[in-house]
Amino acid sequence: MAKYFDVHPENPQRRTISGVADSIRGGALVAYPTDSCYALGCQLGNREGLDRIRSIRRLDDRHHFTLVCQNFAQLGQFVHVDNDVFRAVKAATPGSYTFILPATREVPRQLLHPKKKTVGVRIPDHVVTQALLAELGEPLLSSTLLLPDEDEPMTQGWEIKERLDHVVDAVIDSGDCGTEPTTVVDFSGDEVDIVRRGAGDVSRFE
Repeated sequence: MAKYFDVHPENPQRRTISGVADSIRGGALVAYPTDSCYALGCQLGNREGLDRIRSIRRLDDRHHFTLVCQNFAQLGQFVHVDNDVFRAVKAATPGSYTFILPATREVPRQLLHPKKKTVGVRIPDHVVTQALLAELGEPLLSSTLLLPDEDEPMTQGWEIKERLDHVVDAVIDSGDCGTEPTTVVDFSGDEVDIVRRGAGDVSRFE
């Protein structure tokens, strides 16, 4: 049965956030709110957590997982960013964007796209997520909480607790969050590719 954490949306309780972070370090898979919608997250090196996300979402090995980072300095540890991309990504963060970029050696091999050796990264503009990332001191391995055969991601903490009670270890509820997945922009090729049009404004990349 999943633990349920009720977190204040503007002033997250430090003790609660610390408890969630400890659970993640202990191998927990959590459902947590972001500025775009809910996501599933676990510790970066948690192979079992990765497999559980794949199972819940029925993902194949071509799926780009996302490293949700606290800030740009942290993001730069896990992906290669040239000068032009640096300016574009920097101007759009924090925000509702996921960027696909070539991964550094810091990224576990099982997270990489099998052919491109890329990974998704993002910096969310969400108080609770930022508090959790600050407490963890490292990115969260994440994927949008979009269930198979459903068109819309889940956005209500109580509903997630009810429906996923036996497949996740914890649910963080801080009230309303975004209802639309991130805009996904692939910078790994010769041309900028907008993979998914979502919550972030795509006009800056067109």
